Amino acid sequence: MRTTIQYTLLSLLMACAMSCTKQDEPNNGNNNGNNGNENVATGTLNGHVWVDLGLPSGTLWATCNVGAYNPEDYGDYFAWGETMTKTTYNWDTYKFVTGNYGQYLTKYYNSNSSIGNNSSTDNLTTLQFMDDAATAKWGSGWHMPTINQWYEIRDKTTKKWTIKNGVKGCLITGPNGNNIFLPAAGLHNENGFNFAGNDGYYWSSSLCIDEPYFASKISFSSYGLSPSNTGRYLGYSVRAVCSAH
Repeated sequence: MRTTIQYTLLSLLMACAMSCTKQDEPNNGNNNGNNGNENVATGTLNGHVWVDLGLPSGTLWATCNVGAYNPEDYGDYFAWGETMTKTTYNWDTYKFVTGNYGQYLTKYYNSNSSIGNNSSTDNLTTLQFMDDAATAKWGSGWHMPTINQWYEIRDKTTKKWTIKNGVKGCLITGPNGNNIFLPAAGLHNENGFNFAGNDGYYWSSSLCIDEPYFASKISFSSYGLSPSNTGRYLGYSVRAVCSAH
């Protein structure tokens, strides 16, 4: 009788130990480049994966660049307001300028008549969907982040310079512990393709109102991440965002 009771107690203790061990085990599944927890909030829109970083705005961020298939892929490069890639990125090839060396802006995305062709302006300060590379490539619901959404990434997340599958970049971790990886994909400028592996440059959809030749972007390296304004003709990466559904 005593032996039976001891055996029963031993069996119960072993079952409890196995149950506790299983509960504490990490989930080693692949969640599109995120942290692997079972409760990672991800979904798809038009076949492209987003992740919820737990940001105050509720913005959902794509897990890879436009034109990429994996988080560490560089993807495509676009001038601001253009929706097609090209071989040369300079003022001469930019869609929204005219005259020698982009002397004048067309009326699109310009609030300054002194630099507008025939003094034309439209006072638009944010890309319309027809000129948004994320919308054009991934469909309705996706769009390029505004500079304020990039500010939220700067202010409300932690950033870590890291290497993912051999690619250098920035790991962005949100308040809820979920993350995205931004590869340091470099840029295209008048001198060709430069800085890949050292720096990342990503467009926002926001115009620099005071200097309409410029638009807002973020850049990062191993030294950190910061927003700034730069010439609209440059070929930068695009990381798309969408809203909760």
